[in-house]
Amino acid sequence: MDNNRRPDSMARITTKELADAFIAEQVEAVRKQVGDKKVLLALSGGVDSSVVAALLIKAIGKQLVCVHVNHGLMRKNESENVIKLFKDELDANLIYVDATDRFLDLLAGVSEPEKKRKIIGAEFINVFADEARKLEDIDFLAQGTIYPDILESFKQAEGKKAVKSHHNVGGLPEDLKFELVEPIKLLFKDEVRVVGEALGLPHAMVYRQPFPGPGLGVRCLGAITRDRLHALREADAILREEFDICGLAEKVWQYFVVIPDIKSVGVKDESRYEGWPAIIRAVNTKDAMSATIEEIPYSVLHKITDRITHEVEGINRVLMDLTPKPIGTIEWE
Repeated sequence: MDNNRRPDSMARITTKELADAFIAEQVEAVRKQVGDKKVLLALSGGVDSSVVAALLIKAIGKQLVCVHVNHGLMRKNESENVIKLFKDELDANLIYVDATDRFLDLLAGVSEPEKKRKIIGAEFINVFADEARKLEDIDFLAQGTIYPDILESFKQAEGKKAVKSHHNVGGLPEDLKFELVEPIKLLFKDEVRVVGEALGLPHAMVYRQPFPGPGLGVRCLGAITRDRLHALREADAILREEFDICGLAEKVWQYFVVIPDIKSVGVKDESRYEGWPAIIRAVNTKDAMSATIEEIPYSVLHKITDRITHEVEGINRVLMDLTPKPIGTIEWE
């Protein structure tokens, strides 16, 4: 049977009892696969990689080496928060790598979405290979791949195109030197959260907003520039702050800003002001395969618009994306 295909008989993990059974099964499978070898884990701090970290710690303890890579495409203060949570509070064996220039130099002038994703995915593997050589005896690479990643990355039927590739599925180079460890690859996002809570992870971590592997690289549309990336990071931080204030953060599954590589004419200080539009997207979903749009009160939208246009240099318009999935995807790229 295809190891990337979810068995029809596999029950949906909706209860702690089912999650406990899944955890026990995966702990045994990981121990059998890994033996006494070391495993390198890409720890973004998101739900998927955090659950994988907790599973692997339970299965193999100190054989796990967590690596957090700052590729320069993180949200505001993201890396700082990951270090504080995992290294300082959870006492994880965590290595921090600042590879900002390395990634942004490779992405300079690249506008095609799939090419960006593949560059980011391949460079992630290169970074991990560098860390593995420093650590010695690293034979396995763990990933937080989940089932929607696989479904969207490969053709599901004759004549159908892949929706998009994910850095942990379609972007892996053919000469990958590590054997993969992917204990949650047959789970949907809601199941991952149930497993996370069963593992004892903090509620705030388990229900943390999803963040794509390529990060802001697929939200800074087209060729990435440092000034537009900075504007995107600041606008996204304002959106998240205002959602926290008004109580939408717990209600909306995923919300973010995208900034396309286009400018329009505006007025600032009584002068012509050309700037980018900031596009807000807020969706709800159970399995990430379909999504509906969350209705945001106009009072909240007006406040977000006022703050972004006055506090973020380079942005002169704020728009709202009202497209469900399908026909749109959750991300723009």
